[in-house]
Amino acid sequence: MNGIAGSAPSAIRTGDLSNAGTGRNAGQSVDVAVIGGGINGVSIARDAAGRGLSVLLCEQDDLAAHTSSASSKMIHGGLRYLEYGEFGLVRKALQEREILMSCAAHLIHPLRLIMPHTADQRPAWLIRLGLLLYDHLASRRILPASAAVDLRTHVAGQALQARYRRGFAYSDGWVNDARLVVLNALDAAERGAQILTRTRCVSAQAEAGIWRLELETRSGRRQSVTARSLVNASGPWVAQTARSVLQQPAATIPPLRLVRGSHIVVPALFAHDCAYLLQHSDGRVVFALPYEQHFTLIGTTDVDQHADPGQAQISATEIAYLCDLASSYFARPVRPVDVVHSFSGVRPLLAGEATGAKAAALSRDYRLLLESRPAPLLQVWGGKITTCRKLAEEALDQLAPLLGNRHGAWTAHVCLPGGDIAATVPDVRSVTGLADFVASCQQHYHWLPPALVQRYVYAYGTRLHRLLEGCRQMADMGEWLAPGLCTREVRYLMQYEWAQQAGDVLWRRSHLGLQLPAAAVERLSAWMQARYQDHPHVSQS
Repeated sequence: MNGIAGSAPSAIRTGDLSNAGTGRNAGQSVDVAVIGGGINGVSIARDAAGRGLSVLLCEQDDLAAHTSSASSKMIHGGLRYLEYGEFGLVRKALQEREILMSCAAHLIHPLRLIMPHTADQRPAWLIRLGLLLYDHLASRRILPASAAVDLRTHVAGQALQARYRRGFAYSDGWVNDARLVVLNALDAAERGAQILTRTRCVSAQAEAGIWRLELETRSGRRQSVTARSLVNASGPWVAQTARSVLQQPAATIPPLRLVRGSHIVVPALFAHDCAYLLQHSDGRVVFALPYEQHFTLIGTTDVDQHADPGQAQISATEIAYLCDLASSYFARPVRPVDVVHSFSGVRPLLAGEATGAKAAALSRDYRLLLESRPAPLLQVWGGKITTCRKLAEEALDQLAPLLGNRHGAWTAHVCLPGGDIAATVPDVRSVTGLADFVASCQQHYHWLPPALVQRYVYAYGTRLHRLLEGCRQMADMGEWLAPGLCTREVRYLMQYEWAQQAGDVLWRRSHLGLQLPAAAVERLSAWMQARYQDHPHVSQS
């Protein structure tokens, strides 16, 4: 695994085409153009750039603005998928769980899940059998095996109703999903890719083996780009992009079902680090996870989304569903009035022949469609955040040979930016190295509050040394725009991580929006707007 803690920032190709039509942006030509700045798009851009291909990625909004920041915040194999016979998907996801934990130690942490059990649920023997299979479908160097637990004595039982006396424990991973997207984009950019946010592809035509793309910014400026290949990784918009941008006949577009998954955030229901898997009488499962220290995250739902995916919002019915289920498990009831925040994302699921099936039964696997003529086109259908790296690797294994590139796969053993945290066990970074690294950083930056240093580590990993380069005292951090948020960090996010608006900082680069008053949000927004001008990346000076 590579990466040098605290090394000087390298030049990256970023922007929003604000100066389109002049300079190097005019008539640009690349090997690979990617439409979509969610987890699959940025992972493909990263893999392609690392193979030596020139890459341009355009995203109509902010990175991870939609589905990729609206997950259940888990890197997991999908225990419930075993019921539907998705053994291949579960095995692939479990293998990726271990790889991602080692490559992004600061973003992905071990998570112990508790499954309370009563006699009216799935039989205990069936659950135990499923957990044993889950344990053995892939190697576990990092996480412990599953086990039966006595909830009368286990710490997780204290928050539950007294009727829950027994249960099961197993392990998966927690992830900062939006930052996983941003760091894949950052690694792609540092390897030469150009990342264009708030820029949409309005047309793409293949002529004489070359794609000719027309890109448009929010301000209406346009730019023509040529590409030797094109990747449609636009998530829930993949079919719409195929129809309206690529002008593909409807009959050639695979059936896709858009399913909304919603989550609610409530004040913390428990004071430990375990999460819960809650079984509903309808056969679905819902997670309750510790979230941002003071909250509990509960989700998700499965509801068909017929409106624009960009306008997905939780319904009152979904809120009631999640509250009622949580209230049937926890000692403290959860009411709709307790909800302090909610978010919804739309998952593009492969419909196949199961048009009338329950959304929960649809596969979370992905399908890659590659066409070599009239010019190479790869389209991504479905997928989940856990398998993003593998999806990208398979995509480039198919696409790169058409471009004469024989570099081969490389991402399985290379850290994402900031993930190069030393470990006490060779090649196992996430469990054995992170706590020591946090402690050493808190000692080194003793003039900063320990909780703030820990947040920096969890967000930036070893890159916190870049963020704090030249800082020796609180005065060096600049103005404090809100509790825990200074201008030093905001400048860094604008310069290196494509943050342009307050929401980019508060909800995707961090989750500080949960705890800040409206006045602080307005102050941050005004500060950023005053410094944005024509280009989103400002000087660190």
